[in-house]
Amino acid sequence: MPSINEAFPSNYIKAADLKGRQVTVKMDRAEYEQIGNDRKLILYFVGKEKGMVLNKTNANNIGNAYGDDTDNWRDQEIILFEAMVDFQGKTVPAIRVRVPAAKDRGLTQPPKPPQMANQMDDDIPF
Repeated sequence: MPSINEAFPSNYIKAADLKGRQVTVKMDRAEYEQIGNDRKLILYFVGKEKGMVLNKTNANNIGNAYGDDTDNWRDQEIILFEAMVDFQGKTVPAIRVRVPAAKDRGLTQPPKPPQMANQMDDDIPF
């Protein structure tokens, strides 16, 4: 039986697409797109089909690390993760971003075998 996410696919990634994992991605480009009546900034990733609608929190987190000019974000890494946030009076899952720290780059722990890392990335559907 299909899930709701399979039945109603989106052009943009959502928290459910992460399947509870933290995913390291390399940013490709940011561009404006019309979504409904609004113009939204969409962040695209190297090797991924879907982009992510950038909210102010995520844009500021990236900007604090890599600067305000989105052209300078190209080829920089960020980590996507799911967080529960308050939205219109409800607690809902959302995507949040952070910049990789030394521990994320394997500097304080042994690196993962390449085969394991590739398998994890391949089943992320965006």
